[in-house]
Amino acid sequence: MASIASDQTAANPSTDGAPGGESVPAPARWRDHKRYAWLLALIVPLLPFSSWMMVELTGLGVFWFYGPVLIFGIFPLLDILGGLDPSNPPDSVIKWLEEDRYYRWVIYLYLPLQYAGLVFACWMFSHGGLSTVESIGLALTVAMVSGIAINTAHELGHKRTSHERWLSRVALAQSGYGHFFIEHNRGHHVRVATPEDPASARLGESFYAFWPRTVLGSMRSAWGLERMRLQRTGRGPWTIRNDILNAWAMSVVLFGGLAIVFGPVVLPYLLIQAVVGFSLLEVVNYLEHYGLLRGRREDGRYERTRPEHSWNSNNVVSNVLLYHLQRHSDHHANPVRRYQALRHVDEAPQLPTGYAGMIVTAILPPVWRRIMDHRVLEHYEGDLTRANISPRALARYGGAEAAR
Repeated sequence: MASIASDQTAANPSTDGAPGGESVPAPARWRDHKRYAWLLALIVPLLPFSSWMMVELTGLGVFWFYGPVLIFGIFPLLDILGGLDPSNPPDSVIKWLEEDRYYRWVIYLYLPLQYAGLVFACWMFSHGGLSTVESIGLALTVAMVSGIAINTAHELGHKRTSHERWLSRVALAQSGYGHFFIEHNRGHHVRVATPEDPASARLGESFYAFWPRTVLGSMRSAWGLERMRLQRTGRGPWTIRNDILNAWAMSVVLFGGLAIVFGPVVLPYLLIQAVVGFSLLEVVNYLEHYGLLRGRREDGRYERTRPEHSWNSNNVVSNVLLYHLQRHSDHHANPVRRYQALRHVDEAPQLPTGYAGMIVTAILPPVWRRIMDHRVLEHYEGDLTRANISPRALARYGGAEAAR
């Protein structure tokens, strides 16, 4: 997998229609070698079933913890073994590649598997004879599904078609993080890599300091953005047309329905998987823009977002698992571009490994600082006035002269 190439002589016969009925012919001399690898991402929503199967085969209840072991233990190793894939599709095939509906169905399939696993887990919580520790292990495994489902929602929520945006909200219901749909698109993409963005981590800020700031800040930001949208239509925020209330209502109905069907015993485990699930999103937010800052123009406004304002990674295993989320610079430059067409950008700062491994280091602040802080300093050639630095970290990195 380390040497996946973009240009091949084999033809790819797949074609699809472009918007408006305009035909987009398949390229004659290009083949996407990750075309079927994307299906491997569906390993994630199958995790509750995989855990059950391994428990049944071995009789060992420890396999209910298989989800976090896979994500935080096995995938980082596979990233190292799988190597890098910096190859890009040629410009001439981008339009065709985005219109190939096969890639959309790969994403769509995540959702029914996601909810099948959730229902199965609830049955196990209530009727499976699990101990409390085993139920917690299963809840953590389900959390890996709901957390990565937020990334699935991220891919769908940026698209222009109404059904994909609706599916994005469905994917978010399990984690109770429906406001992400509002804040990410209309907040984060506007304020990214600035101190005003709750989802952009600051140099010297630990994940544990970042977590409450981003969770509460993103919620407040989403509410403010939706309130302003409704004000423009002459409505207040307490209306059925409030997309945040609608999204949260989906979670309430989902959790309530599962509690009615399987009993209230499932509620603590649903809460565990939701909190750990959205925390998985937030640790990814933490690493994507850590310490990076957009400069100000002469008029005082922030400069346009550029590739150097996002940390990127070409580790192929995590890229397949997360639908090219690690090509984050191209995503910020082209938010509606579909995952299969996202491109590696040479100017973007590169992480030392894939997101899976970086998540492990992020939850260990001394390890994270040792790995990442010098990279931020090198990125800005030692000039801390160019970095997004935590006020509490000023003394550690040079004191008052580092202040902007």
